[in-house]
Amino acid sequence: MSKRKLKKYLSELKKDALEDQLLDLYDRFPVVKEYYDFIFNPREDKLLQEAKSKISNEYFPVKRKKPKARRSVAQKYIKHFLKLGVEPQIIAELMVYNLEIAQVFERDRNVPDAFYKSMLNSFGQSVQYTSVNGLLGDFKPRILQIYQETQEQNWLFGEGFSRVLDNVDLM
Repeated sequence: MSKRKLKKYLSELKKDALEDQLLDLYDRFPVVKEYYDFIFNPREDKLLQEAKSKISNEYFPVKRKKPKARRSVAQKYIKHFLKLGVEPQIIAELMVYNLEIAQVFERDRNVPDAFYKSMLNSFGQSVQYTSVNGLLGDFKPRILQIYQETQEQNWLFGEGFSRVLDNVDLM
């Protein structure tokens, strides 16, 4: 159904019928419930802490012995936050936190090459996101610290991290 047809259909409904449909959607689909729960009671700080906890658990697990270190967990939360309409500042915080925790993880471990490639992608996305949303000034020290660490630890794809910073004006 196109958006135009949906608008026409909704405009023809009486208020009670429309309310009933929305309540039905709310009951049937957890995504709709989560959306309305967020709209009326955002609790963005709580969502951020939950996401940070899950990401941290990927690298430093509490219940299992071996870390999974999957970038996809952080990406899932970032995508979810974008869908909900969370403040850009909080999304940028999560992006940068993911990189910081991954660097702490990498310090004492021998990680596969794919890990570095994945972190390069995350770095590029976080720098671009902060730049587009006018938050580069707020996150500049942390982004530069992440970059510095990649250079000091001689990370693979180090030139890629440099190119990411060359594409934005951090000064």
